[in-house]
Amino acid sequence: MGQSQATQLRMSSLLHNVDVPTKKATFAMGCFWGPDSLFGAMQGVIRTRVGYAGGSKVNPAYRSLGDHTESIDIDYDPNEITYQKLLDSFWDNHDPTAKMSVQYTSLIFYHDDEQKDLAEKSLKEREQKMNRGYFVTKVIPFKEFYNAEDYHQKYRLQQHSYLMNAIGLKSGPQLISSYLAARLNGYVVGFGGVAQFDAEVEKLGLDEKTAEYVRKLVVRYEGQGLAC
Repeated sequence: MGQSQATQLRMSSLLHNVDVPTKKATFAMGCFWGPDSLFGAMQGVIRTRVGYAGGSKVNPAYRSLGDHTESIDIDYDPNEITYQKLLDSFWDNHDPTAKMSVQYTSLIFYHDDEQKDLAEKSLKEREQKMNRGYFVTKVIPFKEFYNAEDYHQKYRLQQHSYLMNAIGLKSGPQLISSYLAARLNGYVVGFGGVAQFDAEVEKLGLDEKTAEYVRKLVVRYEGQGLAC
């Protein structure tokens, strides 16, 4: 087998596409790089993208957001993970009492009545449980989501040029839609943990060298928590 054939075979084994019915969850929790990694490593999450939502400005950009908020949009498999579990991760990984500008505020965008009810219930429960003063978090209907610029998508993964080359991706639509990219974007900063990575590395289709590169990063950063 020639080198090009071997490369093609290796690339074809990579799990970029997972074709299952999904639902959406959309949150704003102070920034979007960290949440992109956090949710991307969660079992049952299929795709993630970061962008701008909640405002009225058409086609916002990072340097011209208008009244939009940095947000994370998640496609998840409801047979593998519940919306409630996603909500729990939302609450557990940012400060809902922090008074920030509109760009970095705390929001839950609901996509249906069930999500609205669960989100409003969880807000009340968290306020009572934490007893830390006024929550700035608002539960509002989802309207439109504008993708952030390419350099924001899977930002932590994009810092590893070796990995990007190894999985055959560049900035652009495929990086946003790739299941593998979402997973690696979490693993490179320790989310998911070593046990989870080891359990699914074969399914992801990574070769031994690439898997060892990622595993060292998981070991180094596991347990350090969310950082924007």
